Amino acid sequence: MAVKFRDYYEVLGVPRTATAEEIKRAYRQLARKHHPDLKPAAERASAAERFKEINEANEVLSDPDKRAKYDALGANWKSGMDFTPPPGADGVNVSARWEDLGDVSDFFASLFGREPGRAGRGQTRVVFPGSDVEAELSVTLEELLRGGKRRLQLPGGRTLEVEIPRGVRDGTVLRLAGQGERGSNGAPPGDLFLHVRLIPHARFRVMGDDLETDLSLWPWQAVLGAEVRVDTLDGPVTLTIPSGTPNGRRLRLRGRGLPRGDGQRGDLYAVVRIVVPERPSAAERAAYESLRSAATAPADRPAAV
Repeated sequence: MAVKFRDYYEVLGVPRTATAEEIKRAYRQLARKHHPDLKPAAERASAAERFKEINEANEVLSDPDKRAKYDALGANWKSGMDFTPPPGADGVNVSARWEDLGDVSDFFASLFGREPGRAGRGQTRVVFPGSDVEAELSVTLEELLRGGKRRLQLPGGRTLEVEIPRGVRDGTVLRLAGQGERGSNGAPPGDLFLHVRLIPHARFRVMGDDLETDLSLWPWQAVLGAEVRVDTLDGPVTLTIPSGTPNGRRLRLRGRGLPRGDGQRGDLYAVVRIVVPERPSAAERAAYESLRSAATAPADRPAAV
């Protein structure tokens, strides 16, 4: 008996080369979108038909044996074309799980051994895992250094307290198993994937495991040397400025950076930025005039060795 061919790949919206994971993901999305219980009363009948079609396609393509048998028909068939199954094509028994799903298409029955048009014993009952959920987790530099806890509000209004691991990096994806959407009919829930996003810090820049901060110096501090206070994530420290420090020099403070994989910490680099007074006082102006008179022109100075 001729039946209408069904393109199961087209039903799920995946190519014939789709992986098992791609098929599973497409099925989850479509099944949730077209589940009759999630539709208004006026749309449930049409949703139920589409729902059965989606589950029938998944039943075939998610089962390696059924998929191989289906693929053996070739890629030249198009949905809706008259199709006569080859002899012996109905030798595979349908699983009990399918028996509980209600009617299946004549095309499915002709391939997998169920009488066309025969209804199953139960009502439509589909079991599929809950969908995964993705969200952003914004963390401060201090939380990145020390770890911490954060209460997040997830889609649907659910709140969850999340542990921020010490040393986590911007761009890291944290997986919380079983914290996604609930599955249907007792199926396991999906997972929650948190994409870590570092909140820019007003003072520090992240350079891998190291940090950078700008250090403003007066010209006389750079020329004569000085001891200045530098803020770090652990609190202020005193840094000795060597005499003759040029603008842009990076002065290292060991172990004041971010946690590394070996349990140690990176470094903090203070980048020298020489500043001048915008409105010098009379005394300052006189001092700079004296310095100009005393200074040797750069071109006349001996080259540094």
